[in-house]
Amino acid sequence: MPSTPLRPLIVLPAFNEEQALGPVLDEISEALPTIDCLVVNDGSSDATVAVAHGRGVAVVDLPFNLGVGGAMRAGFRYAQRNGYTAVVQVDADGQHDPRDVPRLVAELEAADIAIGARFAGVGTYTARGPRRWAMKVLASVIGGIADTTLTDATSGFKACGPRAVALFAATYPAEYLGDTVEALVIAARAGLRIRQMPVAMRDRQGGVPSHHPVKAAAYLARAGMALVFAMIRPKVALPRTEVAQ
Repeated sequence: MPSTPLRPLIVLPAFNEEQALGPVLDEISEALPTIDCLVVNDGSSDATVAVAHGRGVAVVDLPFNLGVGGAMRAGFRYAQRNGYTAVVQVDADGQHDPRDVPRLVAELEAADIAIGARFAGVGTYTARGPRRWAMKVLASVIGGIADTTLTDATSGFKACGPRAVALFAATYPAEYLGDTVEALVIAARAGLRIRQMPVAMRDRQGGVPSHHPVKAAAYLARAGMALVFAMIRPKVALPRTEVAQ
């Protein structure tokens, strides 16, 4: 685990988030003035890039929409190239509280990945029906693979330490749910340690939700397929420089 202080980077994947992004960046700047931010513009057609530039935040501007996985892979590569030793994924829609970031980073003293868990006894966030069932099954299965207790394996609020940054800069999956389900399986099978920390999730501050109740059944099927593909793919080894540490 880290023996020297980490240099974290907050990465916000953003697709058409001009409404919420500005207040989110302002809140991060106020709560965490010493931590750098990167907005990965995921092929937006609105003013997302202008909002980020207007606040002096670094931007990686993807030419077309890759999804959260592709955006985060770009973020991990940016972090690695620029000397950051930890990456904290924060949604651009305002659902994650920046004040929880230091606690997540602190968890990296004992883990390689720290998940901000929505169903761990804090907050009022709920999910119902097939989508919630899928979340419970995924958390149980992935927790078993990682030899840890998980209640939320699909949270987009998580911190990754040096070994995870090195691994994900090379291998972070871009497929649907790959940024959550498959990424955790890849990490666990590579020997990284995963743990969770309870957090309270907030309401989206603007824009359009990525999940709608009518898509719950599709979510269940896709989540199952994501887990199957993650398990049948070959294990990914840690980069040699990280294995040696």
